[in-house]
Amino acid sequence: MPQMAPISWLTLFIAFSLILLLFNFMNYFSFLPQAPFHQKIAISNSPLNWKW
Repeated sequence: MPQMAPISWLTLFIAFSLILLLFNFMNYFSFLPQAPFHQKIAISNSPLNWKW
């Protein structure tokens, strides 16, 4: 029935939008970034002589 097509389009739009959001959330929250390796720098031992 062509009269019911807009309701079908609306439900398809909502379904695909929810699937897209769910897919993006799952990809975003499943990614665990690795912390970059930083060497320890002894800031307290180095003199801070500012010459303005």
